[in-house]
Amino acid sequence: MKKHLLIIIVFYFISWNATSQNPMIKLDESKKVGTTSKSPAYTMQLKGEIHTPTSDLKWKPSLTKINIASEPQEPDAEFIEKIKAEKLKLKSQSISNKSANSEKSIEAFTPIVGTNYLGNTNNGHSPLDNNIAISNGGIIVTVSNTTIEYDDMSGTNLYYNDLVTFINDASITSVCDPIVLYDAGSDRFIFFCQVSPLGSNSRILIFFSQTNDPSTGGWYYYNYTGDPLSNGDAFDYPKLAVSNDELFITGNLFSEPSGTFDQAVIYQINKLGGYAGGTANYVCYTGISGSPFTLLPVSYGQNGNYGPGIYLVATSSSGGSTIKLYQVTNNLSSSPVLNYYSISTTAYSVAADAQQLGTSCLLNTGDCRTLSGFYLFNAGVGTIHFVFHSDIGSGWHGINYNRLNVTTQVNQSSTYGLVGSYDYCYPSVVSFATTPADNSVMIGFGRTSSAIYPEVRVVNCDNSMNWSNSTLVKASTSYVSYTSSTNERWGDYTGTTRNHSSATPSIWMNGMFGNSSNSWDTWVAEIHIPVGSGINEITKPNSLNVFPNPIAETFNVNFTLSESTNLNISIVDITGELVKELYNGKGYEGENNFSFNKSNLTNGTYFLIIKNDKSIFKNEKIIISN
Repeated sequence: MKKHLLIIIVFYFISWNATSQNPMIKLDESKKVGTTSKSPAYTMQLKGEIHTPTSDLKWKPSLTKINIASEPQEPDAEFIEKIKAEKLKLKSQSISNKSANSEKSIEAFTPIVGTNYLGNTNNGHSPLDNNIAISNGGIIVTVSNTTIEYDDMSGTNLYYNDLVTFINDASITSVCDPIVLYDAGSDRFIFFCQVSPLGSNSRILIFFSQTNDPSTGGWYYYNYTGDPLSNGDAFDYPKLAVSNDELFITGNLFSEPSGTFDQAVIYQINKLGGYAGGTANYVCYTGISGSPFTLLPVSYGQNGNYGPGIYLVATSSSGGSTIKLYQVTNNLSSSPVLNYYSISTTAYSVAADAQQLGTSCLLNTGDCRTLSGFYLFNAGVGTIHFVFHSDIGSGWHGINYNRLNVTTQVNQSSTYGLVGSYDYCYPSVVSFATTPADNSVMIGFGRTSSAIYPEVRVVNCDNSMNWSNSTLVKASTSYVSYTSSTNERWGDYTGTTRNHSSATPSIWMNGMFGNSSNSWDTWVAEIHIPVGSGINEITKPNSLNVFPNPIAETFNVNFTLSESTNLNISIVDITGELVKELYNGKGYEGENNFSFNKSNLTNGTYFLIIKNDKSIFKNEKIIISN
């Protein structure tokens, strides 16, 4: 009885906390070009609770199953690849005629990097699908394809684990596409991932934090089907957003085993039930009008939420001159429908794949799908901010930043980059203002060229759509060719998140950079603007800057098992004496990756021993030398 009473109290608190929110403008339905009805309501019961203890925070041992599989293809895949091949030739011709101009158009304040540190490291996947969220209490959650971490704002690590161990579900041996968001209206985190590899038994996993601090609280765990049509489709390319009362998850369905695109789908889920650990009812939208590919739902860009219902946007993966705007009109309990509007915009198209220093291996730049966005409301006007990358001239990629006025249904766009010099890709946008009257944003992204290794950067676009110079957040130590010698995937997204509790604008971001092993790691950084600027003043002291010394470096080793078996992994010195037992648990059939933080070892020669009770599988020499 006491447990039931507690759940009721928690549910009441969350409902009350979500009442002080922002309005959603009802669109002019005379302009809509299509409508999609929802499915019947489905019920999903709580799968369990997650209270997995942290891994060793000093050594960070992690064993993960490697799943390097081909990605499902977008509907215009062959057409896009032909365009990119032709533009690569055009791009090569333009290098000798590169612009002498700087990046910026009109001066905006150049971003400053504050606290920064090594984030989630490579554990056998490429790209890392990294993502980040920060709570009003200053707890930072970062995720990648194989790991989850909690940190505080000084960069101190509070929790670390590989995702399979964290989930603690015997039926799951590998996951991918993790996304974490902070729901400021409810003061909770939501974490998403999906079972990997993709297949006919597609599952999406959703975790609602029990408190506003997962380092001291746990998570409620739900396991949903990724095949809402029950026809053997697999779910991929997830995007998440929250409204006042609900969670929206979008994805693309692909027929299995061919990997052919079927259609986009939207899940509308009762998040309040999830936060209370109760029943999380949901509906699905399928057969969506306009046949979008990769729908982006948008949360509110500053403190709080909006609704009821939610906005979504989509661009054409191959390029075009329209934006697809969608509105879920209401909450689950009030008969919502999905309305579709077509919005004219400046023409955009895909560009060529990107070069990197020191190798002929190209970085795959994907296509023109919408990657990141948010919604703000001010003085009767609602604006959706969103970004993707596209051709800005001669086959070079740049950032394509958009402000869509949902009231007038007019889109304003601006591109940023430098033709002939660099490719700018995988942008992520976040509000960089203290009020919704200010449209200033920060955009994190990746940059590369034949003259530099891939790097993480950030740029400011102010209220008047003036751009700053971009700021280097993290440079690579080498090129990346982890899974391919000809065309390496660059990424699905770069994570950015707004610190809503900061008195002056502050964001946190994580992005991928190349390490000395030619694979990806991530870097986490706080971003602000110069002290003394007089606008959006930052008064944060330099004493909060953290540069770990020595920087934690990760040792990785891959190995293959013919069948699942219990493993013991340890470090011994050159005399054979045990230095540290790092892992004692399950090894997976197929390829495995094991990593640990080697900065705890002093100079010398060591051996990493991987064995079971019958034999030694690996005896890897490690030489530590500063």
